[in-house]
Amino acid sequence: MPTILIVLILLAVPLVYVVLVYNSFASMKVRIQEAWSQIDVQLKRRIDLIPNLVETVKGYATHEKEVFENVTKARAALMGAQTPEQAGQADNMLTGALKTLFAVAEAYPELKAQEGFVKLQSELSDTEDKVAYSRQFYNSTVRDYNSKLVVFPSNLIGNMFGFKSQEFFEAEEAERAAVKVDF
Repeated sequence: MPTILIVLILLAVPLVYVVLVYNSFASMKVRIQEAWSQIDVQLKRRIDLIPNLVETVKGYATHEKEVFENVTKARAALMGAQTPEQAGQADNMLTGALKTLFAVAEAYPELKAQEGFVKLQSELSDTEDKVAYSRQFYNSTVRDYNSKLVVFPSNLIGNMFGFKSQEFFEAEEAERAAVKVDF
């Protein structure tokens, strides 16, 4: 009788370990999805601010048609992004277009003094902070998941059940420099 109990325990311990590691991977995948959702929410908030910003600047700088078109194209690309990689590329494109838009705004002192423009700039700055935090949280979550996927013995279980590494949300090399918004 005691040998049967010992055999059952020896069989149960690995099974319990496999279940615990599997559940851990499944929970981490859900956390990654949640983190991506937070980035998506902040990027959508940013996207929603852009038309107001463009219209405000457009009233002062009517001859800057190409700048407005680039911002609009970048905004559309970000709205259509399906993966973290696509969203990262579109976000970088939008950041570049916004830099140009802000450079145009610099040429119009009366625009910089307008209350609506200052409020939009403040909201955009707040949103940029939230995007940065959301990216950091997402990448930390992906790092933890990917690390567990390569560390022995959890890698055996992860591979056995088909868990795959996840992409980080990365900035392109040109976008690694801090964005300066100065009005």
